Amino acid sequence: MKLPVYIANAFSGNIFGGNPAAVCPLDSWLADKTMQSLATQNNLSETAFIVREGDHYHIRWFTPSTEGKLCGHATLASAHIFYSELGYSLPEIKFESKSGLLTVAKKEEDVYTLDFPGNPPQSVTETPVGLLEGLGVKEGQVFNSSFDYMVVFETQKQIEDLQPNFSELKKVKARGVVTTAPGNVSDFVSRCFYPQSGVNEDPVTGSAHTMLVPYWAKKLNKKNLKAIQLSKSIGLLDCELNNDRVLMSGQAITYLKRECTIL
Repeated sequence: MKLPVYIANAFSGNIFGGNPAAVCPLDSWLADKTMQSLATQNNLSETAFIVREGDHYHIRWFTPSTEGKLCGHATLASAHIFYSELGYSLPEIKFESKSGLLTVAKKEEDVYTLDFPGNPPQSVTETPVGLLEGLGVKEGQVFNSSFDYMVVFETQKQIEDLQPNFSELKKVKARGVVTTAPGNVSDFVSRCFYPQSGVNEDPVTGSAHTMLVPYWAKKLNKKNLKAIQLSKSIGLLDCELNNDRVLMSGQAITYLKRECTIL
């Protein structure tokens, strides 16, 4: 069986920027083991598999080591591939997922807006083993959500200077660890680490912003926010808190089209 595979960079208009995700449109689901093997072979932070269900689609995401419950950049990449490569033309595309209904609207050429459920963080009274040790710091404001722990710092430079010990961070019982601070030229910046999921540092993490945006919207008393994820490839996001939903807008660009053979 021949399977089309696309790779698109999300949250960037640069062919070598943003966060690359593999997108695999399917007629029907493959075995979970097969999808996991394909994601491992792709060796990207996420591979999205998509099957049509009536008037919408069902999406699943796999890292190189496990299935995820929510992924923003691979959803953005998937929408981009449907619009740019597969002839999709409606104003928005709907994806059913393990985190509920997600929508992506095309705003202009190669610019899309994700509409995701918000995931506001809660402060914690006990810092988990491996968190501060893994970040190589002695203190920070610690929060958690249903996915990740979040550590808030005072300056962008503190985020830039982090040199994580991933063996320590992997001890944290969560999907991963998000770090954030006020930005120099944006409302906030972040870096996101997921050694528990087989991704030491993710270039641009839409799902983390479902936690970051509610936090900074409350902190800064504003609903519209500019965000930068400070990975090597830099991710740029225009964000909005809309009641209990988080809107994230960004560009996407197709990097590669290929075909693999499933025996």
